[in-house]
Amino acid sequence: MKTYETERLILKPTDTEDGEFIFKIMNTPKYYKYIGDRNIRTLEDAENYIKQKMMPHYEKMGFGNFTVTLKSDGSKIGFCGIYVRPHLETPDIGFAFFEEYEGKGYAYEASSLLKQLAKDEFGLKKISGITVEYNHSSRKLLEKLGLKFQKKFFMEGDPEELLYYETEL
Repeated sequence: MKTYETERLILKPTDTEDGEFIFKIMNTPKYYKYIGDRNIRTLEDAENYIKQKMMPHYEKMGFGNFTVTLKSDGSKIGFCGIYVRPHLETPDIGFAFFEEYEGKGYAYEASSLLKQLAKDEFGLKKISGITVEYNHSSRKLLEKLGLKFQKKFFMEGDPEELLYYETEL
């Protein structure tokens, strides 16, 4: 997998070297609130999650989760990716950033690049996005990326109602 760059960011495929970062971000209160508990309790859990969930996605689909790093100082500030989920017909774009890096345009910058790559390099014709209704910043970002609200739905195994957005590429 390739590494990509924007003006301020580097997006590299998430690998086991990102274990500590994945452990930290998946255990933030906002991650639990808006995305959910992925049962990552140790560094080993995080590394196994990367090996078992993230890396096979790249191998099968040619795209997946990217760790987002600041060019200026090398800080790992969040991740974004394109995911094929068993209960969605269209691959979805997702993102999670540490709270201190929100509101600076980083999520939009990274996600805009991924949306373009979805069309130009990954050959996708549509992209979707899902979020909970009360995650206003995620909804705003999906709309800024050009995704339009389609419906409310429940994903199998998730008790919470989700909002589904989609756009043609």
